[in-house]
Order: sequence, then structure tokens, then C-alpha cells
Amino acid sequence: MNTAGQCYSFWSELMQGVHALGPGTLTPARIVGTPDVVKAALFLASASRGPGDTTYNTTGELAASGNYTQGGVTVTMANAPSVTSAVAHFTPSASFSWTAFSSSGPFDTCVLYNSSQADRQISVHTFGSQSIVAGNFSLTMPVDDNLTGLLRFS
Repeated sequence: MNTAGQCYSFWSELMQGVHALGPGTLTPARIVGTPDVVKAALFLASASRGPGDTTYNTTGELAASGNYTQGGVTVTMANAPSVTSAVAHFTPSASFSWTAFSSSGPFDTCVLYNSSQADRQISVHTFGSQSIVAGNFSLTMPVDDNLTGLLRFS
């Protein structure tokens, strides 16, 4: 069973300056304002992913099939993190999409991880169980604000 949440290790890594989500807007910006490469991977409903995980691995991930590749898709990071009403928030700027694949079993989880920083895991997101047979799958991103942003801190 998978459990949704931000990874506990991600919290301390943010304070250590490990992750650069979105384009840098501060001066001086870390790594010349270039965001890290974040990826989104899909996991089987029978996997055991959760906030206690620290590093991405393929245990419980969908098997490669059609256009699904283990390791997932690169996340579009055009939005800079921001603060609204004392809540810091960040949402990727585009939905995650996979086309023309068949799932290797029912899946219900998307894991975000930072492939630029030794595959450190960021968060685990669960949804209703899906099974795909030669089809497409997309996860639509919420509005990037203090109430619905994908990652929020207060």
C-alpha cells in the first residue's frame, strides 16, 4: 500500500539547499537560476512507497511497456516557487503524460524525485487505482497557489 506525502528527507534537504525547483528568481540564484531535473514515475498499487522513502528506486514501479519507461517522465519546471498568505507553494507547470502503454498491473501512485541530486525523492502522490491497456494516462496539475499547490509549506 502506498501513502501520500512529502518525503521527510526533502524537508531537511530544502533547508540545506539541495533542491532547486523552478527557475531561480533570487540573486544570486543557485546554479545560475537553472532548476534541477525532476522526474515523475508511476508505481503499482501493491508497492510500498511513502513519505519515509529517501531515494527513488524501481521497486514496485510499472514495468517498461510501449512508451512507459522506468524512471518516468521529466517534469516541466517553468514556475518558480512562491509565497501566498504565509504558505510557500510550488506546482510543476505542465501535466505528466504517458502515451500508448499497457500497465504491468493496477497502479495508484506517482513519485516525484530529483534526478539531478542523486535521485533524492521529493514526494509521493496517490490517486484512484488505474489499469491501462494500450492507452494514454495523464495527471493534471492543480492550480499553483497556497490552497491547492502540489507542494505546500506553512
